[in-house]
Amino acid sequence: PGDRGDELGDYVTGLRALEAIGGRHPGVSKVYAVRAGREVRLMVDPGQVDDEEAAVIAQRVATDVEKELDYPGRIKITVVRESRASAFAE
Repeated sequence: PGDRGDELGDYVTGLRALEAIGGRHPGVSKVYAVRAGREVRLMVDPGQVDDEEAAVIAQRVATDVEKELDYPGRIKITVVRESRASAFAE
C-alpha cells in the first residue's frame, strides 16, 4: 500500500514486459522471468527449433530487451530445448 505499491506495480510490469518480449519469437512455447527479472527462461518446441536456432533466439531476445527496456545490471537469457523419449517393456 501507499508508496511501495507503485514499486510493486512497476516490478510486475517489468516482469510481464520481459515475458512478452520472449514470447513473441516463433517456436517459443513458454516464457518465465525468474530471479526477480534477472533471468528469462524460454521453453521452445524441439520439433520446431534446432540447437542453432535456439542460440539465435537467445541472441535476438537479448537484443530486443536491450532496445526496449531500461534495467539496472544484466539479464541472462536461457533457451531450453528438451526432447524426451520413453518406452516400457512388459
